[in-house]
Amino acid sequence: MEQNYKLDKIRDLSGDDQEFIETLAITFLEEVPADARLLKIAADSTDYLATYRAAHKMKPTIDMFELGVLEDLIEVQDWGKNEERGKDISAQLARVMDAVERAANEIKIDFNL
Repeated sequence: MEQNYKLDKIRDLSGDDQEFIETLAITFLEEVPADARLLKIAADSTDYLATYRAAHKMKPTIDMFELGVLEDLIEVQDWGKNEERGKDISAQLARVMDAVERAANEIKIDFNL
């Protein structure tokens, strides 16, 4: 449990309310993997605005669940925001995608979802 994500911030925020924590876990599974797919599609097609928007939307949840890739996600976001045409963000994007997949798989198991 909690190898690819952490619940410390969520526990602090919720006062360790298990119902609230489970609701956030369900929301994570409903939104973050789909947002990550959109992020990858946008970045792969060099759609800077869509990349920025997807990364920006994901940031609070990635931070709250402490996936360990917030800095990578910010780099991807900034690439889109600043239209950094000469910069290769494929490694950062791959780390974000991998972290989301690992966390989603673990959350499904940990919460029996």
